[in-house]
Amino acid sequence: MAAIEYKLVSIQTGSFPPGDVARVADIINGSFPPSDVKAVVNDGEFQLHLNQLDVVRFKAALLDGTNGSEGFAKAVFDVVDSIGSYGLKGSKRMFVGYNAERKVRSRKEKEKSRSKHYYANDNDFSRKNNPLPEDSVNKIVCADSLDYLKTLPDNCIDIIITSPPYNFGLDYENHNDTSHWDQYYDMLFKIFKECIRVLKYGGRFVVNVQPLYSDYIPTHHIISSFFIQQKMIWKGEIIWEKNNYNCKYCSWGSWKSPASPYLKYTWEFVEVFCKGNLKKPGSKENIDINEEEFKQWVVAKWSIAPERNMKEYGHPAMFPEQLVERVLKLFSYKNDVVLDPFNGAGTTTVVAKRLHRRYLGIDISREYCDTALKRLEAETEQLRLF
Repeated sequence: MAAIEYKLVSIQTGSFPPGDVARVADIINGSFPPSDVKAVVNDGEFQLHLNQLDVVRFKAALLDGTNGSEGFAKAVFDVVDSIGSYGLKGSKRMFVGYNAERKVRSRKEKEKSRSKHYYANDNDFSRKNNPLPEDSVNKIVCADSLDYLKTLPDNCIDIIITSPPYNFGLDYENHNDTSHWDQYYDMLFKIFKECIRVLKYGGRFVVNVQPLYSDYIPTHHIISSFFIQQKMIWKGEIIWEKNNYNCKYCSWGSWKSPASPYLKYTWEFVEVFCKGNLKKPGSKENIDINEEEFKQWVVAKWSIAPERNMKEYGHPAMFPEQLVERVLKLFSYKNDVVLDPFNGAGTTTVVAKRLHRRYLGIDISREYCDTALKRLEAETEQLRLF
């Protein structure tokens, strides 16, 4: 029979009563099989031998059964809960063996032979990054995005966050949003090509898009295919769960029939691409995501209510500030330059300012640009109060 492998965790017991330490060890050893976890007290040191653990049950056993030794019991639980490297199997965290795939012999050579993200390897992206010109830093620009982007140097933007205009007749000021699909994608991809050009090597391009289910147009697939053709690396896809927001209608298609039922969706997609490299350089002191946020947000299904102030801002299709906050903290550093080429009422830029990023927002609508500027002024005042 193969020996059980453990992860060893040691806790110094000097500041805790010996009776409390012994009681916690007894509770652990009496509540869990040694194949999961063992507790050993040895010369002022409390040792946990971890293999796998139902952490919810572990917490209940410790904190409900200690009767006065809560101080040490809580210290033990906090140490176990803070271990960030583990796998999941049912209700248990796996502390040993979860990364066995990484120990495959000649793993690096095998990765090379199968050509990791092969579709993006043969690119001609420059690795030389440039500063964004000062006259474009922290600005809202009322202009055609394609024209303005052409004035910017290569590789000067750290992260792009945007949601392109929908093409089903929503009321966007000064924009023909009912153009034929080939014209729409031609316009959009010309702008996206310029965005890729100005994006830094290692920069991120994040696109929020809702497929047009009523027209059976898989917009997220079409846009993703474009980025792959441009040699961008697909980093991942986030499901933005809007909690039945899109299901408040009564269209069923072929009612109670397989002829043509109409599928209902409660989510949108957030596609994430990288230019040239999956790893983005940055300083540790400019990281502003905490442990809990990181653990929650790397699970790529985000439950966020849709924007509720669209009438106030006079815009028919806005993503919520919380969506932008998560994207910026997970994929960028403080002081990075954030671009939204379809800035609209300014959600991207106001959140960038709040999170101490530099920003550039471009939109063709003067009304939306004015709204974005007012939101930035209000944000400045709010930051001044704190």
